[in-house]
Amino acid sequence: MLGESEFLSSPPRKAVRFGGTVTETLKKYKQGDTVDYDLLMTQLADPEIKDAQIINWLQEFRGAVAQLTKDFEHLVSKILKLPWLCRSLMVVEEYLAFLSNLVSAQTVYLRPCLRMLVSNFVPGRIVIQENGVDISDSEDEDENLPRNFDICHRALQMIAKYVPSTPQFLMPILVEKFPFVNKSARILECYVHNLLRVTVYFPTLRLEILELVMEKFLKLDVSASRNDIEDAEEAVEANNGLSTCAEEGLFDMDEDDEKQKVHLALPSDMMAHPVAERLDILMSVLLAYIKDICYVNGELVLTRTKELYRDLIVVFDKLVLPTHASCHVQYFMFYICSFKLGLAEAFLEHLWKMLQHPNNPAVIRQAAAGYIGSFLARAAYIPVITVKACLDLLVPWIHHYIDNQDAGTKAYCDVALHGSFYSACQAVFYIFIFRYKQLLHGNLRKGLSYLQNLNFERIVMCQLNPLKVCLPSVVNLFAAVTRKYQLVFCYTIIERNNRQLIPIVRSSTGGDSVQICSNPLDCFFPFDPYVLKRSKKMFDGIYRVWEDLSLDIQAPQKIMKQDTAEDEEDDFLKVESLQDETLGITPSSFESHMQSPSSVGSPRAVFPLHHF
Repeated sequence: MLGESEFLSSPPRKAVRFGGTVTETLKKYKQGDTVDYDLLMTQLADPEIKDAQIINWLQEFRGAVAQLTKDFEHLVSKILKLPWLCRSLMVVEEYLAFLSNLVSAQTVYLRPCLRMLVSNFVPGRIVIQENGVDISDSEDEDENLPRNFDICHRALQMIAKYVPSTPQFLMPILVEKFPFVNKSARILECYVHNLLRVTVYFPTLRLEILELVMEKFLKLDVSASRNDIEDAEEAVEANNGLSTCAEEGLFDMDEDDEKQKVHLALPSDMMAHPVAERLDILMSVLLAYIKDICYVNGELVLTRTKELYRDLIVVFDKLVLPTHASCHVQYFMFYICSFKLGLAEAFLEHLWKMLQHPNNPAVIRQAAAGYIGSFLARAAYIPVITVKACLDLLVPWIHHYIDNQDAGTKAYCDVALHGSFYSACQAVFYIFIFRYKQLLHGNLRKGLSYLQNLNFERIVMCQLNPLKVCLPSVVNLFAAVTRKYQLVFCYTIIERNNRQLIPIVRSSTGGDSVQICSNPLDCFFPFDPYVLKRSKKMFDGIYRVWEDLSLDIQAPQKIMKQDTAEDEEDDFLKVESLQDETLGITPSSFESHMQSPSSVGSPRAVFPLHHF
């Protein structure tokens, strides 16, 4: 590859052209003679323009950049629209040299140059016309896309050497050019990949870029609930089943019937839900980026990992924590915390501070409690000693809260008043359900002594009555396990609470319907099972699935609360009776590797940490 200095001193190439030199043309234009200028504009817009002619023009423009003031904005715009990326190496190098000269001599063109480069972060469109009518409009499947992306990043770094303030001008353009979230998965994948790649050589932009990426991810995430995704998968499976059954009779059907009954099977790693498919690909890119930043040659680089963690926790606090019912985006914290126990403990400490700080909004404190409970329950890499340390913080805080309320005038069940307390209680119950075996493992007597010292009985018997507010499925399992080990007997309180439930009449669906609100906290478990097929492979071995508790845990069926439509979906919540049914189980293992999307020319899920 020729160096920049060689191009600056290289002689002009011979090419067929009309009109005078660029310098003469610009001089005549200022004097009012626009004939040569108009001819120049026409030649630049010629779709059949040859490489030699482009190089000839660019070399002349390099020598005349001092004259390309804002008066010639239209001309510069034409130059920036030249199809240079798909040209020969000679054209590319000459164009990069021109960009360097232009932005150093005329900084007014910095933004247009940056916009042109960022617009090439996505595949182009190929439009085929016939008689002036578009008959085909599709994404460019050019196998040289990775090469084009490399050149664009090289150009950005080259410009930054001449204009050090480039990053601050670049960020608004990156926001402006972000594709709509309903664009194809491939366009979004390419753009997000290139955005994250910018953070490698412009580290000052990393936090802002991560915020931009997460904001777009969350829009996709909240628009595709776990129920919708699972329903779409089940529909495809059912359709494929019908197609298989009808396969032998396909040749006897009319053409119309065939169109109705034959269903094309999706690839095994493709999501049936279109929004989930886009999010799955994007999460794969993000998780691959996190790993490539933190690991070099298979070794964890702690300094860089800590720096990335700090940026991610800021994004988490600002965007993810306040977002209700997101299903997958929050898993970036779950993933980076798996790299080192110290990160997981720092995350838990951060959430704990959010929960106990009285000046934080109630919704943030309740969300923090939900994250603590779900994280401790689901993270297989967190040892039992850390679980105990967190329980030793949560449970005394709950007891202290009870002490303060018992002496006051608000010692009654009220979610609006005591939402943080109920969320903390539910977190403790949830952790206990998932982790009680580990807490009792090894030395049963010692484990039981530890659990008895937590004094669950006082919590469930207090006037604030947390069993009435927490999710019925959590309450039922907590009651069953604590009953087995004689830690506390909850069923008397559950039965009393059931008798006090007041049905709520709702008519939002057009007719009166009687429902019982079983989730007054409006809570969710942020680390419920991950259902995106491609990216979930990254969590193999670090995610704890719900174990079957059909062991000898039984409860009086007559006093069990029935799950309603308002219960949060979880792999252990899909059960109505501990006595008659075994508990639901999520798939116990995921595929052991993650691959970047295999479409032709898709960006690699690798983020090189060097300057191009």
